Amino acid sequence: MTRVLLGGLFHETHTFVQDQTRLADFSIYRGADLLARRGDASPIDGFLTAADALGWDIVPAVAFDATPSGVVEHEAFEAFWQAFEAALVEALSDKLDGVFVSLHGAMVTSQLDDAEGELLARIRAVPGAQTLPVYGVIDFHTNLSDAMAQNADGLVCYRENPHIDAFERGRQGCELLARHLRTGRRPVTLVRRSPILLPPTGQGTADAPMRELELLARRLEAETPEVVAINVVAGFAFADVAFAGLAFTALVDGDTAAAERCLDALAELAWSLRHNGMPVEHELDQVLPTLAASEAGPILIVEPADNIGGGAPGDCTDVLRAFLRHELPNAAIAINDPDAVARLSSIAPGESLALEIGGKGSELDPGPVRLEVVLVSITDGRFQLEDRQSHLAVITGLNVDMGPTAVVRHRGLTLLLTSHKIAPFDLGQWRSQGLDPETFSFIGIKAAVGHRRAYDPIAAASYTVRTRGPCTSDLASLPYRKVRRPIFPLTSGDISQ
Repeated sequence: MTRVLLGGLFHETHTFVQDQTRLADFSIYRGADLLARRGDASPIDGFLTAADALGWDIVPAVAFDATPSGVVEHEAFEAFWQAFEAALVEALSDKLDGVFVSLHGAMVTSQLDDAEGELLARIRAVPGAQTLPVYGVIDFHTNLSDAMAQNADGLVCYRENPHIDAFERGRQGCELLARHLRTGRRPVTLVRRSPILLPPTGQGTADAPMRELELLARRLEAETPEVVAINVVAGFAFADVAFAGLAFTALVDGDTAAAERCLDALAELAWSLRHNGMPVEHELDQVLPTLAASEAGPILIVEPADNIGGGAPGDCTDVLRAFLRHELPNAAIAINDPDAVARLSSIAPGESLALEIGGKGSELDPGPVRLEVVLVSITDGRFQLEDRQSHLAVITGLNVDMGPTAVVRHRGLTLLLTSHKIAPFDLGQWRSQGLDPETFSFIGIKAAVGHRRAYDPIAAASYTVRTRGPCTSDLASLPYRKVRRPIFPLTSGDISQ
């Protein structure tokens, strides 16, 4: 029976935010708990589903998952490695055929710019693992390092943003490992980097340039027999590392010349479409007055600068202030504010309380907004995703925990206050609290692209607005020190590819 070790390390690190990500911030799955992720719609579930169909014996090591946030305390990485290494060494004492890892690809610790590359290199350094097949799945927003490409036999990247295909990519990664074990043929990974660093708002696969790049990648993959898989790796602009940015990889079994031509074509197309990855954002005080009298709804007011899915705190107040300033009727917004929720636990539904809401997580924000609110409800904040293909399933699986959660109202404004920051990628976030998002006239969305699968189908219109926050689309305003230059859009003038 084929025997494969399974593990996972998932964190998208925003190196410009104030908070640090501690060991306690990770959800940790060991042994039977890791195998119990069957059915949770994550990449690990995709791998397990395919492995079960093949009759494999899966040895569970450990998986660490955390919501995007600040630089990871290095002790958390070492805690992961200690557990993973122990499982690997024990598994190698018996017959072990391969290793599969579910990774993010943009994790930065207080000592490592390339946590995933370090992990893969350490796996290779374990006695007995030097030639062991190592495969895995990586996030669309991976910053691909040389160490990642060199120390894995095959990494498969999500192809959709929102990430509706994470389960399928886990399954594909398993199938590539099975191909290796069946044929004994080890593919070569070719890497091509483009001098392009796009904000998340320019990385949706429903729009250019990512739509065209994915279409070309799939066509070239189908037309080139030597190519096992092609990855479009979009990159993550909020990790200040030398290898941040757009990259392409080809897994090749055979002559590499044709694959090199595929990568050339992708790089040329990316460069020609680079300006499409810099979408226009509206000014709040220009767009909201034109919408106040609208009878159609809900209208989405999307603020990517406070994108929870990109590591922002989820409590910035610019949109909240604008909703109040323009007296928008029947508006709603979710804000992460555990302090406010804790204060509300002292009153009963129907009672009022003056609260300092939001503005606590980013030095870019002007600070909390003081409001007299009426408590509608308070719950434990747990819910199950309505959509198994939700972008959120990549991080949480199907079961989501917002922590103690309160619904409050101030005049015509409804606020959903959470204790754990949860990206707005599934409508179950509202419905679990007795609210129907389709009945609101305006909804503030703290996201860039990941919300679109859930919210676009119910929206009458959507406006992406410019606000203050750490996930700004204006990359030139960020204090980069390590990102390579020249690179678009940080470098002005001509850039040779």
